[in-house]
Amino acid sequence: MGSVVEVRGLTKLFDGFRAVDDISFDILKGEILGFIGPNGAGKSTTLQMLLGLTTPTSGMIRIFGLDMDSKRQEILSRVNFSSSYISLPFSLTVWENLMVFARLYGVAGPKKRIEELLEIFEIGSLKDTPARRLSSGQITRVCLCKALLNAPEVLFLDEPTASLDPDIADKTRKLLKKIKDEQSISILYTSHNMKEMEEMSDRVIFIDKGRIIETGSPDEIKRKHGGADLEEVFLMLARPG
Repeated sequence: MGSVVEVRGLTKLFDGFRAVDDISFDILKGEILGFIGPNGAGKSTTLQMLLGLTTPTSGMIRIFGLDMDSKRQEILSRVNFSSSYISLPFSLTVWENLMVFARLYGVAGPKKRIEELLEIFEIGSLKDTPARRLSSGQITRVCLCKALLNAPEVLFLDEPTASLDPDIADKTRKLLKKIKDEQSISILYTSHNMKEMEEMSDRVIFIDKGRIIETGSPDEIKRKHGGADLEEVFLMLARPG
């Protein structure tokens, strides 16, 4: 498997504070890379730089072999993002929200694609519901539909199941793994749920204070640190000092 995302020496300073401090990693084609760390570790800032929303202080990001600085628009047409914390235009219905995004992404046959995704995420009955009337879990599923509209090759997921009921969260994880396997999508996945990270990730990166402190498969990391599970290892690695 080749690298679809390459990050080298990525650094971001805010008034002298190193939010991200000289990190390097790859995401391989068709893998789920878990991105783990305590609050304030630098995960969100890294995601923002990968999406071209924040300019790095230094370092390099290449996606599909293209440089983010000079080929941002071309790259972003082939990637997408979802988070449990995204807000939707509340006055628009679910269908209207997804149609707006479909047009922004230049999706061919948007009506058919939206119908397919609404069915997959079991929210077809909500298509005429204004976003303001949706629960947080329903909004999360709409955002996941949005993230798959353009059949992305790379998907950035920030706490994608945080607002979902356990049964829907389980279905969503299985669906994401199925899509990953069938379409060889590469996924960067963040969550504070260590069981979820262990279930979903082919490899994980631990980041703390802006620096990568550990990387490997969940099994490799558990063996190295003698942890029964990733949560136990996380608690070891995230201790102050």
